[in-house]
Amino acid sequence: MRPISTMIDRLRAFTRTVKNEIDVYRRVLRDPRTPWLARLLLGAALGYLVLPFDLIPDFIPVLGQLDDLLIVPSLIWLAARMIPQAIWDDARQPAL
Repeated sequence: MRPISTMIDRLRAFTRTVKNEIDVYRRVLRDPRTPWLARLLLGAALGYLVLPFDLIPDFIPVLGQLDDLLIVPSLIWLAARMIPQAIWDDARQPAL
């Protein structure tokens, strides 16, 4: 029984981390100091996650899932490189 509960705990922790990261990205997008190109890339990454269509349909084996695993992280990585560290630090601070 322990391995299943451990796996569930890990899944909950991962879900919390993802939700926190999305909240950080949302704060970065709202920050007026964020460069417009970084906003565009980060917004495109978040939009691609929530939109119901993909560039490569998911029913195509491997390629359908691979586009999600490559496009979204690549857009986030490019945007993150353009955003100053001070903006990331401010966005990661808990809301008061």
